[in-house]
Amino acid sequence: MTNDRILPGILLMLAFCVLAPLLDTASKLATAAIPVGQITTARFLVQGALMLPIALLMRLPLRISPKTTALITLRAVFLIASTYGFVAGVQVMPIADALAIVFIEPFILLILGYVLFGNPVGPRRIAASVVGFAGALLVIQPSLTHYGTAALYPLVSAFCFAFYMLITQAIATGMHPVTQQLHTSIAGSLLCLPVMLWANGTGITELDPVMPQGLNWLWLFGVGFWAAASHMCMTVALKCAPASTLAPLHYLEIVTAVTLGYLVFGDFPNALTWAGIVIIIASGLYIIHRERITLHQARSVLPPEI
Repeated sequence: MTNDRILPGILLMLAFCVLAPLLDTASKLATAAIPVGQITTARFLVQGALMLPIALLMRLPLRISPKTTALITLRAVFLIASTYGFVAGVQVMPIADALAIVFIEPFILLILGYVLFGNPVGPRRIAASVVGFAGALLVIQPSLTHYGTAALYPLVSAFCFAFYMLITQAIATGMHPVTQQLHTSIAGSLLCLPVMLWANGTGITELDPVMPQGLNWLWLFGVGFWAAASHMCMTVALKCAPASTLAPLHYLEIVTAVTLGYLVFGDFPNALTWAGIVIIIASGLYIIHRERITLHQARSVLPPEI
């Protein structure tokens, strides 16, 4: 990874921070007339339709082993749950509020890494995680008052996305990112479509599909398009620059989310929500700082290469 690739990586990460909230905005616009389950399904169908020609043009191998198929399916399950949780959250609450809650995902990853894999976690990072969760509670508490238990959906989304990231890390080295996205989209579609067929006509508010009208077609397409575009930007960015360099930039996504939330929906975080956002971001940046120190210390004790 050379220095001349770091700037493109940073620019691609900034592009992700601009594009990802467009996915959230399209999702929230669609929820006015489209059930959450149908929006979730549309994400995978559109994303798969977009990724297939790219994979074919790149002549990527599409066959995968049974073990990888199982991991991809599990990855899709967690992404379905994460997408559903976030869309259900923004259906009733501002995008910035929901995104702030989802930003506790790095803290969850830290704890899961310790519990599941025994990764060393010092008291400072544990303390920062606790503080970050406290910041999330500042966002959740007034949201619970205003929106009820729907305010907990982004929290579910954060937990599911953390597991999604763990599986992604497990298959990342042996699989091209385009192939990952394509197969995850196919698996997600195959899992979601039977549910939509079963729910058709049942009257279940969040699942019973409807025929989109007018601009709702555009919002559904936007969900899949911005998902594919933003995640490709992040994937390529991580190939150009170290994760430790790019991670702090991820928090700039909240700036775009606040801006779009205000311009499109007239939403603006209140003082308590801003306090929670600041605490979450500060805690996350501190954890990134400690990760850098730990990585530097680990490298300093390695024997020189011969």
